Amino acid sequence: MVEVSTIAAHGRDGSGKGAARALRREGQIPAVIYGAKEAPKSIALDLRMISREIHRAGFFTRLYDLEIDGAAHRVLARDVQFHPVTDIPLHIDFLRFVAGAKISVEVACHFTGEEDCPGLRQGGVLNVVRHTVELNCPVESIPSELLFSLADLEIGASIHISAADLPEGVTPTITDRDFTIATVAAPTIVEEEKDEESKEGEEGAEGEEGAEGEGADEDKGD
Repeated sequence: MVEVSTIAAHGRDGSGKGAARALRREGQIPAVIYGAKEAPKSIALDLRMISREIHRAGFFTRLYDLEIDGAAHRVLARDVQFHPVTDIPLHIDFLRFVAGAKISVEVACHFTGEEDCPGLRQGGVLNVVRHTVELNCPVESIPSELLFSLADLEIGASIHISAADLPEGVTPTITDRDFTIATVAAPTIVEEEKDEESKEGEEGAEGEEGAEGEGADEDKGD
């Protein structure tokens, strides 16, 4: 079941850049609720509170009950605009919850079983191909994350999307192939060390040849 969090908000009448700047000076952030064939609703939220939510994992997959004037509006965050220099959130778009509706969301991939992965114990490296996967989900069944087990994977093995335990009704937006999530790649440290030793050997040989040439020239001079 998707997580639902409750946060306080209030309606706002003003619009435009001037009104938005005034809100931010008061420690608030402008936002809008849209969708479900209803008129958009302009709101404001506490900047410090919503900033904490934004930096929690799964912000875009978590349902929120926005409490506005005593009424709860269930929504899903769809977009956040940030200041290009300070990275402070400037505006948020929320989509109204509609039971049974399907939406596309990016869900983060996480990995377990590193200590039981023979490929990693042998010096292999986890190569993550996709850090997130786009899924088509009923709004009631959005997974907070996708978990993939690395246990028993040897060097050269791959993890594909088919290994994900998806909730009922949830499907990847890419359906024409079993795409790769991550691989356990072979170690490259030994080869790099050999290359360095080879370079050092070549440099040493060049130095010896140079020394012999200098000695030969000195003999001719005598």
